[in-house]
Formats: sequence, C-alpha cells, structure tokens
Amino acid sequence: MARHSIYPRPPPGSKILVRVNEREFSAYDQLVVYLSSLFFVGGLFWVPVLYGWAIGRLSRIPKEQKRRRALYTAALVCITALYAVGPHRKSSVGDKINVRKWSLWRSWVRFFAFEIVADSEIEYSKQVLVEKAIVGVSPHGIFPFGLAFATLSDLSSLAFGRMRPVVASATQLIPFVRDVLKWVRAVDASRPAVESALSSGSRIGLAPGGIAEMFEGYPKPNSHPNEEYIIIRKGIFRLAMKYNVPMIPVYCFGSTKLLKRVQFPQIIERISLLIRTSLVLFFGQYGLPIPYRQRLLYVMGNSILPPSSSPSTNQNQQLDDFVTKYCNELTRCFDRHKESYGWEEKVLRILKF
Repeated sequence: MARHSIYPRPPPGSKILVRVNEREFSAYDQLVVYLSSLFFVGGLFWVPVLYGWAIGRLSRIPKEQKRRRALYTAALVCITALYAVGPHRKSSVGDKINVRKWSLWRSWVRFFAFEIVADSEIEYSKQVLVEKAIVGVSPHGIFPFGLAFATLSDLSSLAFGRMRPVVASATQLIPFVRDVLKWVRAVDASRPAVESALSSGSRIGLAPGGIAEMFEGYPKPNSHPNEEYIIIRKGIFRLAMKYNVPMIPVYCFGSTKLLKRVQFPQIIERISLLIRTSLVLFFGQYGLPIPYRQRLLYVMGNSILPPSSSPSTNQNQQLDDFVTKYCNELTRCFDRHKESYGWEEKVLRILKF
C-alpha cells in the first residue's frame, strides 16, 4: 500500500473510534476478499452469462427427449423463482444468521485498513448511537464500498450506530447482493420508502450523491488530478426537515480509488440518470471486479440539525442554509484530515443539485 496506508496521528481534537490494523491482513483474508468480490460484485457479470449458457443448453436438447427437456425446464424455473421471490430473503433471516457478524466482513475491513475518526471529541453514548438520524457517507464511488462497510459490519456500528442502508432500486438486479441487503433491512432509494423508514424512527445511511456521483467520483479527462468531486442532492435534506432528523456528514477517504471505469460518452451518463440505473463498465485488480487495496478513512463531522420551521421564514432559503451548513462541515472535515491521509494537495469540489 502507499505511504498514506501507515496510520498517522489524526488532527488535534479528533477521536479515533474504530481502527483495524492493516498488519492483521493475512493471505487467508486476501483469498476471502478476492473470491467474495468475484462472487458478489462479479455476480452482475457472471450470473447472466451462466443463465444464458443454461438456456442455450436447454435449446440444444433434442425435442424428442421430452422428459429431459421437462426436467431441465423445471430446474430453470425453480432457480428463477428462488432468485425472484425466495423465502430466504426475509429480513428475519438476517437476524438468525447474524449477517452483520460474519467473519467475511472482518476480512474486508482488514483489507481496507478500516478506520473511523470523529472530528471532535464527542462522547458517544448508547443513546446517540440509536437515535434517529441520517448519516451521509460521501463520496459514492463507482461501487459503494464506503457506504456498504459503514452499514454492514458490526464493527462500524460501534461508531455510526446500527443503520439501514439506502440503496438504489437497481441493486435488486445484482444476484446475492440483493439477499444481503434484505437481511440488513436496506431501504429502497425511492422517496416513499425513505419516508416510511424515517417515519418509523429508523436510523439510515446513504450516499447523498447517488448514481450521479458515480460519474464524478473518478476524475474526468478534463479535470484536475488533485480534485475530488462529490454531489449533494437537496431531496434528502427536505425529508430531514420534514421529519426533524439531523444530518451527520461523513467523508470516506479512498472510496473513489477502489475501482476504475471505462469512460463512456456523456449520453450514457444521461441515460443512467434517466432510468436511475448505472450503466458503467468498471474494473479493478487484474481487470476483474476486485477493488484495489486502498485504505478507507471515515471522518465523521458534527451533526447538522434541521432548521426549526416557522411560517414567517422562507422554506427554500432554510433548505439552502441547511445544505450549505452540511457542505461546509463536510469540507472542513476533508481539509482537516487530508494531510493525515496523504492528500495534502487535494481539493474538494462539491456540486449541489
């Protein structure tokens, strides 16, 4: 790993909440990370290929072999039904199998040399960790590893609390990933689903930039190499105001460097935003969907409370002020901790929508 992989002393006034020493990463952990990457992340590629191959095999069975064709068809129908509506996908199953405590996640956090730092010396009581809040993890990255490991591992809950991740509807198309998301009670990114979660008192975690940020996360050809881009959308802030929920800004250093993507024409990006599905071709180590080993440093800023509603105040102005305070806190955290991460020359650019 690069120079910034060595843990430096965080800026004065900050507090280390979670730290996983990279020296604990073993050959076994590496094997687990590589295989699970190919299985989960790579499932987007190999499952359709395998399914297409199976259908091709069915079409090649001679029509006179009716029994064999029937058995083969029945097997495909059963597999498809299990994939679509299998009973194993209930959230209660996740509790029974202790999905957040899987050793799989431990291998991954060692791979990332996982660290969570609070930018100020705050006493994290049990009440703070369970109270209703929206934790915004930026940036999204090409694949949302930063958000995933802020919500999946029981280790991350020591700092962020137990959160329900907000995920794009398109994740329902990724085999096996969709099962894990159900087990951790993930929330669909649609407005009704997020409102339902907030109204029920859930603590949620999300990437405010969403799909749009996937195309900004890795510098474009005409961008400066020392600029990091994130997108902040106002929609979630409107909901925070509606349900009187604080926004907690978190910047995840390194999440944009885990994968690379093929640069497609801008029209592809527009189509992705229109259909709310990322049309990207990404790759990592060896040209495979295995992320590069990059330290992930989460810096958690101070909670930003929504403004108190008043009939005499302009709602749009209140919203803008709310978003601005959040962005300022995120920028402050980035600037204070970028040197300790080895990004002294980096500049954070925030695009608001």
